[in-house]
Amino acid sequence: MGLYLPGLLFFLAISLPSGNAMFGNDGVEIRGCTVLTGRCFLGCPPGWQWLAFCRNFMSCCKKLTVHLPPQAEDPWIT
Repeated sequence: MGLYLPGLLFFLAISLPSGNAMFGNDGVEIRGCTVLTGRCFLGCPPGWQWLAFCRNFMSCCKKLTVHLPPQAEDPWIT
């Protein structure tokens, strides 16, 4: 078995919606979070506010509209 199972788990973990993906991840739409006008991530990315939990392990986050930190800008868009 060796490193096959840990390698598979690592690949699955890095492919989850973490919020700071390379091509701009928009998060996951879960009904309880969309009622709060938010998206679900594994931790809120910069420029998002934490609202609640999604499915016991993810965070429901809402995008900030005022007072955005400089880290919230996407460097690949400019």
